[in-house]
Amino acid sequence: MTPLRILETCLYIDDLDTAAVFYGAVLGLHEHAREDGRHIFYRCGEGMLLLFLPEATSDPEGGLPPHGATGSGHAAFAVPHEELEPWEERLRLNHIEIEQVIQWPNGARSLYFRDPAGNSLELASEGLWERA
Repeated sequence: MTPLRILETCLYIDDLDTAAVFYGAVLGLHEHAREDGRHIFYRCGEGMLLLFLPEATSDPEGGLPPHGATGSGHAAFAVPHEELEPWEERLRLNHIEIEQVIQWPNGARSLYFRDPAGNSLELASEGLWERA
C-alpha cells in the first residue's frame, strides 16, 4: 500500500489577518475555512493549504494531537510554465522580494520568495518533477 497524494500542507504563521491578505490577495487562493485565533484553510487544486497559529495548535487540550513548528517552513505551488513571468511581475508589484530563480536541468523553473511570517514559498513549473 502507498498513499495516493499529499492531502494537506501546513505552514505556521504569526498573524491570521496578514496571512489572509497575502494568501488571498497576492496569491489569489480562496479561503475555505477560518477560525479566528487558530487557523485559515485555503483550497489549492485538489489539496488544502492549512495556515495555523502554532500557539493554538500546540495546546494538548485543543481536540487534536498537538503540533507546531518554529522557524520557516516551505511549500511549493505548481503553475503553468508560461505563467512564471507574469507571476514574477505580480510579486514585484506587490513588493514581494524574489529570493532566487532557478532553471532546473529538465527545463522547469522555480521562483522562491517569503510569506509575511517568513515561510519559504515556491512557484514552480508544473513539470518540475518530470525527468529530463
